[in-house]
Amino acid sequence: MSLQLPPLSLYIHIPWCIQKCPYCDFNSHAVKQGIPEQEYIAHLLADLRQDLPLVVGRPLHSIFIGGGTPSVFSAAGIKQILDGVKQELATLPNMEVTMEANPGTFEAERFAGYVAAGVTRFSIGVQTFQAAQLSALGRIHNAAEAQAAAKLAATLPLHSFNLDLMHGLPGQDVAMALHDLDTAIALNPPHLSWYQLTIEPNTAFASRPPVLPDDDILWDIQQQGLARLAAAGYEQYETSAYSKVGHKCQHNLNYWRFGDYLGIGCGAHGKITLPSRNAILRTVKIKHPKGYMDLSRGYLDEKHPVLAEDRPFEFFMNRFRLLEACPFNDFTAFTGLPLATLNEPIATALTQGLLTEQADAWQITPHGARYLNDLLTLFI
Repeated sequence: MSLQLPPLSLYIHIPWCIQKCPYCDFNSHAVKQGIPEQEYIAHLLADLRQDLPLVVGRPLHSIFIGGGTPSVFSAAGIKQILDGVKQELATLPNMEVTMEANPGTFEAERFAGYVAAGVTRFSIGVQTFQAAQLSALGRIHNAAEAQAAAKLAATLPLHSFNLDLMHGLPGQDVAMALHDLDTAIALNPPHLSWYQLTIEPNTAFASRPPVLPDDDILWDIQQQGLARLAAAGYEQYETSAYSKVGHKCQHNLNYWRFGDYLGIGCGAHGKITLPSRNAILRTVKIKHPKGYMDLSRGYLDEKHPVLAEDRPFEFFMNRFRLLEACPFNDFTAFTGLPLATLNEPIATALTQGLLTEQADAWQITPHGARYLNDLLTLFI
């Protein structure tokens, strides 16, 4: 079967932060001697130009500027990046452009400038509204700044904004976690990302693990939190994503639906479909800023095809994070494989109650969402 082209997105990575958080495993680097903003922008756009032969004639579906903390860049710098991108690639009408930001950098004039530059959606890294937990997480903002950032975002001419919130934090009980969630809901963001803190390898928390709430507390937080979100009009559409009507994150939806994305910037990942070669490529750019901006080498660190035998797992690893039904046609179109490839794992998933099957789609069950790793291992 032939591969079909999914929508194309662009991820732009800005690697600098004011301070590295102990739980963070993203490619981020604390600012020490200033940020080479103009130099890095020139490299970002050169990186994009090197990738253009992979996506000839394809328009952009969405842009996501992540980090690090992209809001350490000036509004003029963000405009320069977005203008440069639009000179190289066509864009769809009313394209979503998301930019991550921390409350400690959220200033009215600065953020109005980002909107004027073309940003249509902010994702604000609140994490918690409690002083002790903010300190434990190494965050540099306080609760008042977090609330002020959300209130400011609501006044800007944006399509949407997201508040990023964690639970299961060191020293946190059920009441504290629900207080955080209630505070966030009261700010009425169109979108909430609400998820449990996990200890990732190669982080400060991994080498010096904090004491986290036990499983009973985590379960109570999750169940009571879900009820609060639903009562406030938020639809859970992904494992940790909740939105009001019309405010799902289009960039992340494309990612989870096994769409394509170029990744430019330090350590950025990409996934590109090439029907003429019956190939799906994954790319990774050089991770460290010094190496990335070294003119003696290219930007690409890794490039490898997604082999046919790996495509079912890679497809469902993304797709089953979504709670929506997964059409059979999406699997065949975006992996190039026949449905018969899935006969055995799908039969097992149905028997175990991890999925249900409709006339033309699979639907993950609550049991499947809870035991997602068990479901995904069926496709390895």
